Amino acid sequence: MNPEELLGQNDGQQGPPESPLISLKKDLEFYKETLREVAVEIMVEGLSAYPIFVAHQHQVALGEIIINHTELGTNWTIQASTLEEFQEKGIIQSNKKDSFLQSYKPADDFMCVFVVVPEGANFVYFPYQ
Repeated sequence: MNPEELLGQNDGQQGPPESPLISLKKDLEFYKETLREVAVEIMVEGLSAYPIFVAHQHQVALGEIIINHTELGTNWTIQASTLEEFQEKGIIQSNKKDSFLQSYKPADDFMCVFVVVPEGANFVYFPYQ
């Protein structure tokens, strides 16, 4: 994704450009059953009570790729990670863990997605239902 797409420059297209979050929502709808299965597996195997999915369109050295957008013809690649890995890599600092846990929605009902774009990254929660 180039900066023009994120900044709303539409290169002569009719109407406003589509937000990258709209394409992410479409992909998450498509992926949600697979992501729910992975989240349950992470929790059942005792890897973490806090699965986190990383959504990106570039290269990210975090978690393991579970859905590759080029293989499926979609827009976003999804990698599976955990709160523990986010702490190990310093993305969630120890003094911010409690704040993160207070905002973390139930993993049985919502996927926690760390969305990475060139301008930065943020957490969003997307319902499985």
